[in-house]
Amino acid sequence: MLKVPVFSIQGQRAGEMEIDPAVLGGRVRPRLLKQAVVQYLANQRSGTAATKSRGMVQGSTRKLYRQKGTGNARMGNNRTCIRRGGGVAFAKGKQNFHQGLPKKMRRLARNNAILARITSGDVLVVEDLAFDVPKTKDFASMLGALGVEKGCLVAIVGDESNVWLSGRNIPKTDIRPVSALHGYEVLRRKQLVFSRSAFEALQRDPARLRRPADAASDGE
Repeated sequence: MLKVPVFSIQGQRAGEMEIDPAVLGGRVRPRLLKQAVVQYLANQRSGTAATKSRGMVQGSTRKLYRQKGTGNARMGNNRTCIRRGGGVAFAKGKQNFHQGLPKKMRRLARNNAILARITSGDVLVVEDLAFDVPKTKDFASMLGALGVEKGCLVAIVGDESNVWLSGRNIPKTDIRPVSALHGYEVLRRKQLVFSRSAFEALQRDPARLRRPADAASDGE
């Protein structure tokens, strides 16, 4: 069993929680993690960069002067690619960089990324991660007390809106619902911080990562 330290919101050690590495894939698969990272970054590309071909440039199609007898080099119309203001010879159109990854592979990559963070000692759990009102100053103080102010990913259950509102403007700090985590996001930041409810959801069922209320409503 892997042990993860638990801290209070003031930064005091409050115990530890355990998780079976088997539920996170058993071992870290570097090739799968790389594939998940490449897929995530490729899907962030908009692919909207484009240039105009000679057919897209506005202008006359009349040949500028006759082919022979002028002493000049032969020349077509003013939209040709060798003239200023003309089209591009091999125009670049909109491109689709989207890459797919099966759901089971995405889940395994996310779980492997979490496993890698746990084995390297970069994961901790916050006991009472909740705020009565959104307050960035209190969130920043909590990060300082935990020693993760240089960059971290905070995983919450999803209904802790005050936590998200409190930390959304802090640099190098990402706040995500645990059910929406991606392997790239886990690996991007130096440390991973779970709320206790989020870590319990990971312990229960890392494949689905739902809230206890949702699981109870389904009769599980």
